[in-house]
Amino acid sequence: MFIHKKELLVPVKVGTPDPRFGQFLLEQFGGATGELTACLQYFVQSFHVENAGLKDMLLDISTEEIGHLEMVGRLIELHTVGEAKIKAEESHLFAMRGKGPHFLDSMGTAWSAQYINEGGDVVRDLRANIAAEAGARQTYEELIKRCPDDGTKKALVHLLTREVAHTKMFMEALASMGKLTDAYFGNIPPDDTVQIYYNMSSDGTDQRGPWNTEPAFKYVADPLSRGGETAHPGIERPDLTTASKVQVNAAASGSSRG
Repeated sequence: MFIHKKELLVPVKVGTPDPRFGQFLLEQFGGATGELTACLQYFVQSFHVENAGLKDMLLDISTEEIGHLEMVGRLIELHTVGEAKIKAEESHLFAMRGKGPHFLDSMGTAWSAQYINEGGDVVRDLRANIAAEAGARQTYEELIKRCPDDGTKKALVHLLTREVAHTKMFMEALASMGKLTDAYFGNIPPDDTVQIYYNMSSDGTDQRGPWNTEPAFKYVADPLSRGGETAHPGIERPDLTTASKVQVNAAASGSSRG
């Protein structure tokens, strides 16, 4: 059950309306990284979670995101009313759609459910949520850099801050499951290449770090097979049967004639 209270989570004030900036704000209303995407993503994920605590967290954050959507919508409205409405109509987007928010991004592309990233596995979903919050935080940062109004900027800083807070919540949830730093999840065990790093981009000045050094990874400097050795340590290369060799040779011969 949802009940709407006629007040914003955090009051917003716009001292100097700017319809051009109002159009930028549409990114966080109907854009890929916007609040609508976040609230629906976390809401649907809550139905896939058996853990009561994690379900509650997802519903709490999802509901907060609805409040954030309302804040962004109010900001867009305030940037396109009064005298600003005349300037807003110079924009073909507001001229055709009218003042206030719409489920479009700043370029006029309609919101799509394809923006929602959920897959039914709680570890996978929580990791997707961390990425979603990072995308939203980055968008808010770019908006704040371009914001011409102090009141709007204050509201945007709050919204950016909550993205960081949600990220920390999702990280703590993963940590509680022992999955914050464990790359593996699911039921199918990986093969022996799970600890192999292939040096696939080389110019003679290859960089090394914890992402490609032991004990976490075995570094394969030259992934190409040499001297009969396999390029995949731990996995034997199957021998071609006589029939297979004939098929391969025939295919190669045919391609050379073509």
